[in-house]
Amino acid sequence: MEGKSAGALKPWLSFYDQGVQATMDYPEVRLDQLLADSAAKYPEQRAIVFGGRVGSRIMDAAMSYRQLDDAVSCFAGSLQRLGVRQGDRVAIVMPNCPQFVIAYYGIVRARGIVVPCNFVYTASELEHHLTDAGAEIVCVLSPYYQKIDSIRTNARLRHIVVANIKEHFPPLLRLLFSLAKEKKGGHHVELASPDDLWFPSLLAGPPLMPEPTAVNPHDTACLIYTGGTTGVPKGAQLTHRNLVSNAVAGLAWSHMREGQEVTIGALPLFHSYGMTSVMNLAVSGALTMVLIPDPRDILHIMGSISKHKSTFYPAVPTMYVAINNHPQVKEFDLSSIRACLSGAAPLPGEVQTRFQDLTGCTLVEAYGLTETSPATHVNPLGRNKIGFIGTPWPDTDARVVDVDTGEQEMAVGDIGELIINGPQVMKGYWQQPTETANVLREHPNLGPGLWLHTGDIARMDEDGYFQIVDRKKDMIICGGFNVYPRDVEEVLFKHPAVKEAAVVGASDEYRGETVLAFVVLTEGESVTEQELIAFCREYLASYKVPSSIKFRSELPKSMVGKVLRRELARQLDKQ
Repeated sequence: MEGKSAGALKPWLSFYDQGVQATMDYPEVRLDQLLADSAAKYPEQRAIVFGGRVGSRIMDAAMSYRQLDDAVSCFAGSLQRLGVRQGDRVAIVMPNCPQFVIAYYGIVRARGIVVPCNFVYTASELEHHLTDAGAEIVCVLSPYYQKIDSIRTNARLRHIVVANIKEHFPPLLRLLFSLAKEKKGGHHVELASPDDLWFPSLLAGPPLMPEPTAVNPHDTACLIYTGGTTGVPKGAQLTHRNLVSNAVAGLAWSHMREGQEVTIGALPLFHSYGMTSVMNLAVSGALTMVLIPDPRDILHIMGSISKHKSTFYPAVPTMYVAINNHPQVKEFDLSSIRACLSGAAPLPGEVQTRFQDLTGCTLVEAYGLTETSPATHVNPLGRNKIGFIGTPWPDTDARVVDVDTGEQEMAVGDIGELIINGPQVMKGYWQQPTETANVLREHPNLGPGLWLHTGDIARMDEDGYFQIVDRKKDMIICGGFNVYPRDVEEVLFKHPAVKEAAVVGASDEYRGETVLAFVVLTEGESVTEQELIAFCREYLASYKVPSSIKFRSELPKSMVGKVLRRELARQLDKQ
């Protein structure tokens, strides 16, 4: 290593699978052009398969790439007639369904910026995102319409576009749904404002008329919210180049055959992981995506794999655990799966080995962040190392630097902060120049361009495989979703009986981690654990609600009065 650092040598390049290049050519196009190209080459190829489960029977229908591309153009034209112009933000509040895909690419084709939102968020959580983004139009599935309508004034919304889940069901399932579930599930709604529209009406008009707007791959395509390394919600600006490069590299890395593969789309598309590994990857390679709205419906997932002979299944560890332990798993043929990707949380080796034995597939662990579109590291399918997040992707450089200054590169095997440079690294945080400067920094001694400081503690071995030692400070990952203690603590502090509160992650066999709160009560006040949990449910998405609350007379603090969450977590480990 004379004259060069370990990272500069890029030892990982020797371990790439055959056919995966160190450097790739990425088309200098807007993201929606990937859809147009796939529709032109494979017009009758199934783009989306969607439906539902009735007992053990999977009932679904397909939409071709030609149909999807036509719908996207019509939706884009309607958005432009509603006043959407280049750079305008349009939000989506939906689970996985064809309408999500149509809206996503339609917004991009209309030259807008997509703002995907978590549909299980409370009204107050959504209000913050919509207000910060300045989104004036929201596309929403009907059960969440009233939630969005309740914040329309504060969020300054002009239009709410409402879709019904049954619009793309096959005829029999649509009838059964209308008779048995529509009203009971809150899917039947009346529009509260003349400015609101039904989703199908935006597909009925003429398609978008192309505008003489120059293509700039560095324009923002998607504004997706994350707590980053601080827990304060920020919009990561992902450009067309960010998203195109991640999809194209993912297609090569996974050895997906263009126009031939079927992927299971149970990961939420509003999350960067599902957005890229399911939707954008599928569209870039004309793959078929089988969309499943509820990732917890394991029977739907296994039934769809069996029915459609799915070959690719990206998921989070809890979803693999659920299949491994499902009492009916032997009733399904899962042998068609060739490759599986696990991300968003550490993948236990036992889970990985058991799932591979069960299906015969190759399951590899990956790593990424919302700020990196998201993938940066994946284990090569042919050279998988259990316990490691893998090697950097093509055109991606990664280093481990000292935690204190972030300037000194660490030796092979030594622990430090993981930093990343590559075409997938975000443009910056939306209207947050200080936060952007904190995480995107120049390191001329390491290489040109801006390096993203992940806040994750890692090491690199002699082969160039990386391993995460610790996650972002204080962040909790519940079933693949990020939970920031500050969000939960702020809700607890709203309760009049709470004097102090601190939140940490506790180990959970199924979800990886679960939220646990420590509370000090105000003198003279009383409240039960269940009352506080019920209070949290009013303000927080379900996965953020503490599973347990422990009462203390005081919380451990530093000399300056800062609550020491790590000390609380250490106390838990001792129990």
